Amino acid sequence: MKVYLVGGAVRDRLLGFPVQERDWVVVGATPEDLLKKHYRQVGRDFPVFLHPETNEEYALARTERKSAPGYYGFTCDFSKSVTLEEDLARRDLTINAMAMDEHGHLIDPYQGQRDIEKKILRHVSPAFVEDPVRVLRVARFASRYYHLGFRIANETRLLMYSMVKRGELSHLVPERVWQEWQKSLGERNPEHFILSLRSCDALKVILPEMNSLFGVPNPYQYHQEIDSGIHSLMTLQTASELSQEPLIRFAALVHDLGKALTPIHAWPKHYDHEENGIKIIRDLCSRLRIPNDYRDLAVAVSRIHLNIHRVLDLRSSTIVKLLEHSDAFRRPQLFYKILIACQADAQSCGKTVNYYQAQLWHEIFSQCVKVTPQIFLAQGYEAKPLRRPCTKVAWLV
Repeated sequence: MKVYLVGGAVRDRLLGFPVQERDWVVVGATPEDLLKKHYRQVGRDFPVFLHPETNEEYALARTERKSAPGYYGFTCDFSKSVTLEEDLARRDLTINAMAMDEHGHLIDPYQGQRDIEKKILRHVSPAFVEDPVRVLRVARFASRYYHLGFRIANETRLLMYSMVKRGELSHLVPERVWQEWQKSLGERNPEHFILSLRSCDALKVILPEMNSLFGVPNPYQYHQEIDSGIHSLMTLQTASELSQEPLIRFAALVHDLGKALTPIHAWPKHYDHEENGIKIIRDLCSRLRIPNDYRDLAVAVSRIHLNIHRVLDLRSSTIVKLLEHSDAFRRPQLFYKILIACQADAQSCGKTVNYYQAQLWHEIFSQCVKVTPQIFLAQGYEAKPLRRPCTKVAWLV
């Protein structure tokens, strides 16, 4: 029995990054061999074990054979005869198909180290096309390593395109799509997840709501980038510079989805796109099983981002109603996240350097929360019973 460090831990070592977690492959062993050593089995479809002391994952070396469409359509062989090279061959990219033995010697049958040096994301074998999740994973790695100069190999992009054309992506389950998208939102350049999917025609299948924005024009005086899809990606990029929270980045990305519904004769103006985007966002979140906190923030940003920008033009009653409708009094942290997403929208085109609106909204909100019924009682006003419950808006306006 031999044990090898594999996958991301090896890749990150070669890149000079700190290793976050370690995965191991065991060659020449059976499940019984590991159980005798007090490993705990957790894998359902194939044997994965947790180390009795470190709790790290140890998987038996295995091969995979496509037996049905989709993510789960594989037959696995994890017999003792499976070699390390065979196990590495089933992995998606060459940079993820390397191993190290107990002495730290690199085992690299598919030239992953070479591709790291060349900054290339390249598939290991033609079997890449058997798993539709790999399209999402390549896009995610493109967003992770873009700042280092990594690019998707042309031949890999062609394979991704062929998978889209064959309809393989229709077998993706919503939870897995969101899992990869959410991970990409935490990367340094999350906009390249979207760009990578679009480059192989996958965006129109996976996120048609986003794809519909490309080619929809904006008024030049507000958005010199013109295209609504490009503007959304620039907003995401700016949000990533302002915050590391995937929640805020998601809201920034989808804030203009309503523009896809604007009739062509109305272009480049987009009346009511704020409200039009709300149903699209809710349907998107329902389809991909996106958590409610992501949905709530995105809906709020879509609904009020224009009013956040034009705070100086709003009446005081409108300002207080906006705070109430955005749930600011009950969930102030949600409102602060809204402001960051709106700042990203305003600063994405590079014209707005100082987004004074954010500071102004902070000051307005801090004054509003100081207003309480006790202030009026202290001034001699008399409190009388109300026929119905009174919200904060009722006594602020």
